Amino acid sequence: MTTLYLVRHGENLANITKEFSYRAVDYPLTPKGVLQAEQTAEYFAGRGVDAIYTSPLLRACQTAEILARRIAVSIHLREELREINVGALEGASTPENWALYQRISAAWYAGQAEVAFPNGEDLHMVAARFLGCVSEIVAAHPGGSIVVVGHGGIYTACIALLCPAIDLLALLTQPNHNCSITEVEATLTEDGRVRGVLHEWATYGHLYGVAAEVISALPDDAS
Repeated sequence: MTTLYLVRHGENLANITKEFSYRAVDYPLTPKGVLQAEQTAEYFAGRGVDAIYTSPLLRACQTAEILARRIAVSIHLREELREINVGALEGASTPENWALYQRISAAWYAGQAEVAFPNGEDLHMVAARFLGCVSEIVAAHPGGSIVVVGHGGIYTACIALLCPAIDLLALLTQPNHNCSITEVEATLTEDGRVRGVLHEWATYGHLYGVAAEVISALPDDAS
């Protein structure tokens, strides 16, 4: 089995402004985000991490670079780890767009994977690229320990597909903090698909001080 640590990136401006950020919106880490990444790097020091794979978005790349400097492993950039393509919603932070985002997310969690964001992805598309990439990572590192730096949206959308035995609704009640860590033991099936056992979901006990202050993923007026 391969141990996967799915790390959400550190804080960036879009977390504060609640902008949707897939490609055009691409902010660097805030000072708090840098601190979160540094504390996460200390957590992984001495844990025998073999490699880091990261989304190409700036907030993820910067998080990965801070981790790599501390634990001295290579970074692999993977386009497939990019955040969900929300299409026409990107960059906007209106109550109407957030309501649409929540409706589409709820449809996915209810099994309606064909529902798509306007000019964006449906869950079939998201899962194909993300789980396909994870399968390649597991195949390349059998028995290894791998850090994947990515995004809360895609992790949440795909975790029940990666780990079918989980109670997804229970996980959805827990905050997914910046630089949280999800730990999965993953294997490949005979047909090359990845399957995992979830050990930890979005934990952030390694963070302290200002870095541990949680910012909600939703605007204050979102229900």
